[in-house]
Amino acid sequence: MSRTTFTQRKNAVLPVHRRSMPASAPEAPPPAPPKAPAKARVPARQDLQNAKVLVVGDVMLDRYWFGEVSRISPEAPVPVAKIGKTDHRAGGAANVARNIAALGGKAALLAVVGEDEAADILDKLMENSGVDAHLHRSTDIATTLKMRVLARHQQLIRLDFENRPDTESLNRVYQQYLALMPQYDAVILSDYGKGVLTHVAAMIQAARAAGKPVLIDPKGSDYRKYRGAALLTPNRTELAEAVGAWCGEDELEQKAHALRRELDLGALLLTRSEEGMSLYREGQTDHQSTRAQEVFDVSGAGDTVIGTMGLCLAAGCGWAEAMHIANAAAGVVVSKLGTAVCSLDELHAALSRED
Repeated sequence: MSRTTFTQRKNAVLPVHRRSMPASAPEAPPPAPPKAPAKARVPARQDLQNAKVLVVGDVMLDRYWFGEVSRISPEAPVPVAKIGKTDHRAGGAANVARNIAALGGKAALLAVVGEDEAADILDKLMENSGVDAHLHRSTDIATTLKMRVLARHQQLIRLDFENRPDTESLNRVYQQYLALMPQYDAVILSDYGKGVLTHVAAMIQAARAAGKPVLIDPKGSDYRKYRGAALLTPNRTELAEAVGAWCGEDELEQKAHALRRELDLGALLLTRSEEGMSLYREGQTDHQSTRAQEVFDVSGAGDTVIGTMGLCLAAGCGWAEAMHIANAAAGVVVSKLGTAVCSLDELHAALSRED
């Protein structure tokens, strides 16, 4: 946030600002043969509907301008795109919340946005997705906006507009977090490095004191701020940035367990693209392999993984069971064009194909 075995990749499709799981990684041989996971039990629909997950983090609006290119500008050697359609997608932590709601869970989103049109659109997208959005409006910043121009499924240019939240807004978010958190079964902190999770260490401590598991999609090379979380979900590139490159499966396992012990984590879930997932917890390592399938778009599968993991844990699943279900949900998402979520019916169908 991913991984079903990726046997074929289509031409470039809509890039989405969602947590990706890149196929490239530190050089290493293929992982050891995976331990066959137990058959996953999808929580009952009612259990998922009763499960409540609070998502906190950096949100953004992805804006797409679709057009046609038939000539080169006389002003500069660049294509001229005649725009015929505009579309908007929820990105960052908003996409995580949307994934939870799509599976039937109760999702709430806590974040900072500007006092602008982009914030209005994000608010409406969350309402349409069934997410309870707590978007703190700040007149000191603009909502993070990623604008892309596409023609014939090819991206011509991307323009980013972003500001770090002001201190007053961050303090308001933290205070509302303390008020909301006890009402939820699990907390997901989606860190895109934009500043909303400035108080991440205090958020983790408060949730632990309340007995709530905290799942984190990490950012950056210093993971000490995530000490005490129930789960971190880095991809291979992100983990290598934090612990250094590894040579072989044994060294990877040593580094993963050392990080888990150092940070007092409940578990560490490494997403490995076409190699599946590995779950490192006290005294045990579980590997989840992937299923061969055609892949259209791997971007955003990381959001699906952590959203599904959080929802399953909130609904009473065990670690390995939640990983198995999250892997299946991510497989559904990467088989779709552009931004996508996995419904409960699609999840059931994906898991039934594994039988």
